[in-house]
Amino acid sequence: MSDVLVTGYEPFGDFEINSARRLALALDGTTIGDAAVAGEELPVAFDRAGERLEEYVEAYDPEIVCGLGLAAGRHTLSLERVGINRRDTSASGTPDNDDRTVVDEPVAVDGPNAYFATLPLREMKAAMREAGVPAALSTDAGTHLCNDLLYTGRHLAETTAHEFRTGFVHVPFSHAQAAARDEGEPSMALETMREGLIAGLAVALDAGR
Repeated sequence: MSDVLVTGYEPFGDFEINSARRLALALDGTTIGDAAVAGEELPVAFDRAGERLEEYVEAYDPEIVCGLGLAAGRHTLSLERVGINRRDTSASGTPDNDDRTVVDEPVAVDGPNAYFATLPLREMKAAMREAGVPAALSTDAGTHLCNDLLYTGRHLAETTAHEFRTGFVHVPFSHAQAAARDEGEPSMALETMREGLIAGLAVALDAGR
């Protein structure tokens, strides 16, 4: 059992490195206060990511599930407020890693139109900023795998016997990723992102106890 499950997506599209994956794996086996953290990778695949998440939830029985995903162009840690019951790759033009494209497909056929994250996002944002890490609330998790994970996590919590709170954080490029791109991109040091996530998750843990 781990108190916190942090997931990060594998590389995808033209992103050969994914800072979300690196952060999740860097947090694996650490502690936040007295809470144990498990960090795991998820596939960027609509037909496989949800099953893998469910396997991790079964294995760890976490109190908190926090997904991480890369958001090119963002310059803060972005705490997502809502996941919608919609899959659509047409906006980004990027298929998943199984080369699957979807248009207006539901995440869960029997699910509601949307779920709100159940982590204390405003308090987490304040803690991140107090730690010196740029952070913001966001109401647009997109319609790709990042939105999919937030919605799927909440749907699992609502429809299975597992009780956990769910959130999703979009992370910027790492400095190394941004430096490798000709045009340059907003970026943040991986260690800074890690410090922000730890500060935010510490507040989330305290709020649930």
